[in-house]
Amino acid sequence: MRPIVQSKKLQNVRYDVRGPILTEAHRLESEGHKILKLNIGNTAPFGFEAPEAIVADMIYNLPDSQGYAESKGIYSARTAVAQYYQSRGLRETTVEDIYIGNGVSELITMVLQAFTDDGNEILVPAPDYPLWTGAVALSGGTPVHYRCDEAHGWNPDLEDIESKITQNTFAIVIINPNNPTGAVYSEDTVRALVDIARRHQLVVMADEIYEKIIFDDAVHHHAATFAGDDVLCLTFSGLSKAYRVCGYRAGWVMVSGPKHLAEDFLEGLTLLSNMRMCANVPAQHAIQTALGGYQSINELIVPGGRFYEQIKLATRLLNDIPGVSCVEPRGALYCFPRLDPEVYPIKDDESFVLDLLRAKKILVTHGTGFNWFEPDHFRLVALPDADILTEAIGRISDHLATLRD
Repeated sequence: MRPIVQSKKLQNVRYDVRGPILTEAHRLESEGHKILKLNIGNTAPFGFEAPEAIVADMIYNLPDSQGYAESKGIYSARTAVAQYYQSRGLRETTVEDIYIGNGVSELITMVLQAFTDDGNEILVPAPDYPLWTGAVALSGGTPVHYRCDEAHGWNPDLEDIESKITQNTFAIVIINPNNPTGAVYSEDTVRALVDIARRHQLVVMADEIYEKIIFDDAVHHHAATFAGDDVLCLTFSGLSKAYRVCGYRAGWVMVSGPKHLAEDFLEGLTLLSNMRMCANVPAQHAIQTALGGYQSINELIVPGGRFYEQIKLATRLLNDIPGVSCVEPRGALYCFPRLDPEVYPIKDDESFVLDLLRAKKILVTHGTGFNWFEPDHFRLVALPDADILTEAIGRISDHLATLRD
């Protein structure tokens, strides 16, 4: 029998957050080592539990969740999402503008499959959440990375974006609050990004899954607010992070702007939605409860709250390490520190994190895994409690000391 090989469509697809380094971590665990996994923003292993009302609502509705639902989502969930955006100034949002998915990840893939033709260029931030780059490539498109400027709080470099737009550019991805940098873009920045889309007739794809996880004086601005009725905007969000229900897989995409010009695309998106039958039904019953009920996330993102205190602690400890600098995150759950190349002349950052894993049993993700241009960063999840986080960064500091020596 001839060899069975993977599809050529996967040649340019990477997802290093769960790649070879995680495989090595599993191997070490099989040998009896205890690995502290700081590579994925998975809240449950670190003691963050779903609000009781959400769990109770899912359990209550389980008997009615055994059959397929409407492919775009159950009516109560879509209504709750539409009303959520209406309350934030997007008053034209209707139930028909909402698609429910098995998390934002599924919807990103569906949208790009419905939207992208071979050779279409999609602007994606660098660093990015790598699913965006992988899904663009898998759909036949070409991801074109625009630089976010570390020296200016990881804000997008608007000139760099303009320089990379060609006649083949069809959309721009905005990740705000940003994963992995923790940047939260100002109103002026979001408006400028949408204005670029307007001038070049680009679709805006706004990944806003961390919109409720912001710190201090940071304010989140929906890209759709500035898109108006002349820029098609696809806004992605969901329950996984703010409501600590990553495993429930409950996300949505909201369509706004000149939908009359996008009828053909939306027909294709509906087709793909129909083909997967429906998103998982039990978790959809949690959406109305989550969006309409008490917002427990607010306790976690203020001084004294775990998200707040742990992100501050991680930033401080990282900046205390010689040759390491970390822009303080203003949102999300991660730190993206820089290793000074003059102090740590690392040529292969994947090898660096593998060595760290083997030596200190700490699992992080290398910066080029987020499509950053140089091998001088890594991403750390700031979810463990203060004691564990302090120990983990202490181990990282010890490992870096050996590299300096």
